[in-house]
Amino acid sequence: MLQISQSLRTGEVKLVEVPAPLVRPGHVVVAVTRSLVSLGTERMLLSFGQASWLNKARQQPEKVRQVLRKVKTDGLKPTLETVKNKLDRPIPLGYSAVGQVLEVGSGVEGLSPGDRVVCNGPHAEVVCVPENLCAKVPLGVADEVASFTVVAAIALQGIRLAAPTLGETFAVQGLGLIGLLALQLLKANGCRVLGFDPDPGKVEIARSLGADAYCLGEGADPTAHALQATGGAGLDGVIIAASTKSSEPVHQAADMCRKRARIVLVGVVGLELSRADFYEKELSFQVSCSYGPGRYETPYEQKGLDYPIGFVRWTEQRNFNAVLELMAAGQIDVTPLITREVAFAEAEEVYAGLAREQSLLGLVFSYPERSARPSRTIILRPSETRQDRVPCVGVLGAGNFAGGVLIPALAKAGARLDAIASAGGHSARYLGDKFDFGFVTSESESLIGSPSVNTVVITTRHADHAEHAVAALRAGKHVFVEKPLALDLPSFERVQAAYQAAHEGGSGPLLMVGFNRRFSPLVKRAKALLAGRAGPLALIYTVNAGAIPANHWTQDREIGGGRLLGEACHFVDLLRFFVDKPITGATLTEAATGTRDVATLSLEFEDGSIGSVHYFANGHKAFPKERLEVFGEGRVLAIDNFRSLSGEGWGRKALSHKLRHQDKGHQAEIEAFLSAIRAGGPPPIPPEELFEVTRVMIDLVEGSVR
Repeated sequence: MLQISQSLRTGEVKLVEVPAPLVRPGHVVVAVTRSLVSLGTERMLLSFGQASWLNKARQQPEKVRQVLRKVKTDGLKPTLETVKNKLDRPIPLGYSAVGQVLEVGSGVEGLSPGDRVVCNGPHAEVVCVPENLCAKVPLGVADEVASFTVVAAIALQGIRLAAPTLGETFAVQGLGLIGLLALQLLKANGCRVLGFDPDPGKVEIARSLGADAYCLGEGADPTAHALQATGGAGLDGVIIAASTKSSEPVHQAADMCRKRARIVLVGVVGLELSRADFYEKELSFQVSCSYGPGRYETPYEQKGLDYPIGFVRWTEQRNFNAVLELMAAGQIDVTPLITREVAFAEAEEVYAGLAREQSLLGLVFSYPERSARPSRTIILRPSETRQDRVPCVGVLGAGNFAGGVLIPALAKAGARLDAIASAGGHSARYLGDKFDFGFVTSESESLIGSPSVNTVVITTRHADHAEHAVAALRAGKHVFVEKPLALDLPSFERVQAAYQAAHEGGSGPLLMVGFNRRFSPLVKRAKALLAGRAGPLALIYTVNAGAIPANHWTQDREIGGGRLLGEACHFVDLLRFFVDKPITGATLTEAATGTRDVATLSLEFEDGSIGSVHYFANGHKAFPKERLEVFGEGRVLAIDNFRSLSGEGWGRKALSHKLRHQDKGHQAEIEAFLSAIRAGGPPPIPPEELFEVTRVMIDLVEGSVR
């Protein structure tokens, strides 16, 4: 199937053939018939992509500060690689579509194959969207009309925040798509509406829709018109739907308003607010968030948990439904807003001309009817015969870490890259082309079952790791799992049982977990210095983990496992590696933050060694992330952020070794894994240690006492 893809580095827009998305629990797969180009948002993305590096930096000063902090802590080379990978990765465009449901995921209620729905899917022939971001289209509402629903819901949410009442007078600043939809919604609320825009064509459309509209380019004074329309009292409210870097729209809105009026920002404008503008009139100012309550909330959007209507009357899905009902009743007319309808196959030419065609308003893509479901697998080059001692790799997951770290390491180490899969297909196609994979797919089963693949690398979200590992082991494939191996005891035991079953006859496929820090050159040197020790060690691992929002997927116990299980396992494994003895006791002490990412893990080892991992998410970003200190036999070693190794007690002169850039061992880890495949084993990390560390972490997080 075809999908629009834009490069953030160059701004180039392409129609790309990608695998059709896989249906997921709580989601529906939709065959798109129409989608609306959101000119404001998409022009902004195009402009950013086409800007120079300097202009990109000027547009995102906070990102520049993040880059400078990373250079200071991690070094120049890894920082530049991270920035380059971010900008090279293309993004899908579009978020307002209509089509027919093809498949319904488990847990979805109220939607069935064949239903006609609106959704927030991107410009693509087939999309997979959450249940709560869909709404059925009433009979009598044409597809091209319904394609405006999601954009109209943005306007509706802003109006709900402004709370207009019958007989009030409102102004709409900016008469683009959202502004022209907002004025119709205000009219439907029984309001008198003024409109302001510098484009005479948009002003004429606003007048045809019943607004008193004025062209700012002709020297119109918004304040004078507002006072005249209200008998000198001022407006009851203003919806700002303009797009400009200037703060003038906010200042003008304040001037036009009466005392205690409401101003709601739906567009994108400068926010250098003047206290004097708001103080004397006690004005209210609010920024509207997208389609309404539920937006960007994982439980609502990804898990399908609706808000009770008695407590949250208007969610984003209910806003979709309200817009569709107004369309069906004729209270929203999008016909004057449609500049033209274009075949989706012509999308590249359309985007190439967007910057020149400033008069465009509503641009609708139409999609061809499909006689068959699009393929979920795309062949990029002829398949090759699998060779048992040659790592023939299939990668499950195509996220930033896979594309920026693991896949480049696999390629550099000489792996044959046969297949890559992602549920949505878009990111897999990008990485498939970039690294010359044999085929891309949205089905994990196709990759694991492929006869050309003998090694499966799992980099999906954490909740899927154990399931994929079990399937790959049962298929007789070598497995590399980016940590963690499993999120709970039952899934852990299934992996362990699958591994044992695969080795019943003696030899079997390798199993590896991505505990890369063991393979850092500084760690290897430090471990060599400790060789031959007689007494126990005391280890302190301090991790300045950095704050992550509570609603991020890694914080979700069901999806990401939480940060301790998802990341702190790295550090427990490294202490296990240094001591080289089993863990006999472990306790967890957590701060009362509510996010379970400020904690101390205390470990005891069979030889009497002790260790602690201080995993803190409440520190400062400028402070380096990791420091390991090892005490023993009158000597001390310290590894600082995998850039330097220092020590005392190793001779007359203090030990000191520095790297030019940070090296956490990713490349060496992959090379060790592939070498074990080529040599026929043993695995780089003993399986019993992988299982031990995983079990310790699960017990700690689940509260079991060891």
